[in-house]
Amino acid sequence: MTDDEPMRDVPIDGDMIRLGQFLKLADLIDTGGEGKILIASGDVTVNGEVDVRRGRQLHPGDVVEVLGRRARVVS
Repeated sequence: MTDDEPMRDVPIDGDMIRLGQFLKLADLIDTGGEGKILIASGDVTVNGEVDVRRGRQLHPGDVVEVLGRRARVVS
């Protein structure tokens, strides 16, 4: 990823969303199955740290990165 690549702000309903759901909502993945594989293999970071929990709770301000693409949770 380059510093020129913009981070997308992705609004959510409520104050929490699960990591697997957010990846799909943010169009960072095409399918839930793809998300499951990428998360399990350690290819997804939350706030700069690898997280292998598909059910990880995300809150506004959290930044998710997968395959060089970033998205931030906003309310």
